[in-house]
Amino acid sequence: MATLIHTLADHSDDVNYCAFSSSCLATCSLDKTIRVYSLNNFTELPYSPLRGHTYAVHCCCFSPSGHVLASCSTDGTTMVWDTRDGRTLAVLEQPSGSPVRVCRFSPESTYLVAGAADGSLVLWNMQSLKLYRSVDKCVIIHETSTGNTLHTLSQHTRYVTTCAFAPCSPLLATGSMDNTVNIWQFDLKQPCAGNTVENESKVTVEDWSEDDVSAWLCAQDLADFVGLFKMNNIDGKELLNLTKESLTNELKIESLGLRSKVLQKIEKLRMKMISDSVTVPDEFLCPITRELMKDPVIAADGYSYEKEAMENWISNKRRSSPMTNLPLHSLMLTPNRTLKMAISRWLETQQKYS
Repeated sequence: MATLIHTLADHSDDVNYCAFSSSCLATCSLDKTIRVYSLNNFTELPYSPLRGHTYAVHCCCFSPSGHVLASCSTDGTTMVWDTRDGRTLAVLEQPSGSPVRVCRFSPESTYLVAGAADGSLVLWNMQSLKLYRSVDKCVIIHETSTGNTLHTLSQHTRYVTTCAFAPCSPLLATGSMDNTVNIWQFDLKQPCAGNTVENESKVTVEDWSEDDVSAWLCAQDLADFVGLFKMNNIDGKELLNLTKESLTNELKIESLGLRSKVLQKIEKLRMKMISDSVTVPDEFLCPITRELMKDPVIAADGYSYEKEAMENWISNKRRSSPMTNLPLHSLMLTPNRTLKMAISRWLETQQKYS
């Protein structure tokens, strides 16, 4: 027997979807809003309703932690919200501009998948908030740390419109415009085809083999260098010791742009090793990427961001603050040299004791 304990009547049009987290209930509607309620007494949270979509909202979902809420709409966007204060974290535009019908987080919150009315399925990287992969009529499963393809599921005969992972078993359900739902079971003991870089908690970068380095190069969009690195027997330890001089004189990489790209990826890997092994002070993390900043700048809202991340934010015609969602009165970015020096000193200290 089921007992009705409460009725919510705040939406002014059809309610399209309901989603629970451990502490909240979210609902979305044709009235273009998302409303968020506390499960304690079903009162609406102070920042609710969430407004930003220009047309009907079809779906909403919480990240596994419950700290992030995603919503998607006829306006062709998937919006990402901070459930702690209701601020907008990102507006992700479907490449085709088609109405977005469904969105789901991966179990570890690394990716957000969005399915549109034209059958396109887009995978967003939740750290960079950039498009990771777009497919249709098939479902592609990726290894999250390297981006390598683990499985390609192509049983459906028409476009895939929804998918969901089971939280406690190796099952995936996919739904399609072919009127079917396929249930997939993964063999967790079966090794995946191709080389993958193991989780750093199991194998540190210094212990990577040449094949591990090759897999890393592919994941970083540097596949053209796989042959060169193998020819020079570059393993994990050698990779971390590469410098501008060794790339020029030993590996004979003549292009300044390519050398810079490789060095940037290696430096990012070094910083990730440090951040994985210790707790990075929150003020050193970019609010957009949540990664350790290398070139911090101060925006008009008074907050510091990684320069590249904030430039991308502005280049996407966003004119509001990533932190407050208020309009930016200026697009000028000022280098934060004091913060950059503080991060450099902290990194030197960590490298000294690591």
